[in-house]
Amino acid sequence: MRTILVVNAKGGCGKTTIATNLASCYAVNGAKTVLVDYDPQKSSLEWLAQRPDWRPPIHGIAGFEGPVRYPSGTDRVIIDSPARIESSEETNLVRRSDIIIVPVLPSPIDIRAASHFIGELLTRGKIRQHKTEVAVIANRVRENTIVYHKLEKFLKSLDIPFVTHLRDTQNYIRAADKGIGIFEMAPSAVEQDLKQWRKLTKWVELTNR
Repeated sequence: MRTILVVNAKGGCGKTTIATNLASCYAVNGAKTVLVDYDPQKSSLEWLAQRPDWRPPIHGIAGFEGPVRYPSGTDRVIIDSPARIESSEETNLVRRSDIIIVPVLPSPIDIRAASHFIGELLTRGKIRQHKTEVAVIANRVRENTIVYHKLEKFLKSLDIPFVTHLRDTQNYIRAADKGIGIFEMAPSAVEQDLKQWRKLTKWVELTNR
């Protein structure tokens, strides 16, 4: 079993989009997948509630309600963390995770917030002992913009992998409305998105084995 935590202390950076699409990706590929939502807003669980019964199953857990137990035989656990996460809760989630993904938006406010958050994150628990791998991704990107180039420069300057960027597209909104992920949409409509996502999934699968 491998546990992937999607986290950033700043709200609105797309954690739920990343978490739900990762869960969808693994489920489609036959992995017994669990999606744990630690945010009381329940965005991931509400996405899961929209998921058609005939789609590959994903087991949802409300992590904010109490102790979490995974079903027997679970292959992948995806954790959607809350915004404004408390330090003790963040440390707890970090310590139970094998891989951490930090999505960052292309805006000056988000870049500054990410700089502080990542610096603090790298000092915690298992990360400090080199047992947890951390990577950043740029989210909701419009490539030919000055602010994205600033974000790209910042992410490349970090001492952790900058794995991919995900473009700003309505495909994610359409997928979320149906309780599915990018990997479950018509390939012709999401070809560019799949290329971006495969960079992330390849890194995850090759990391921390």
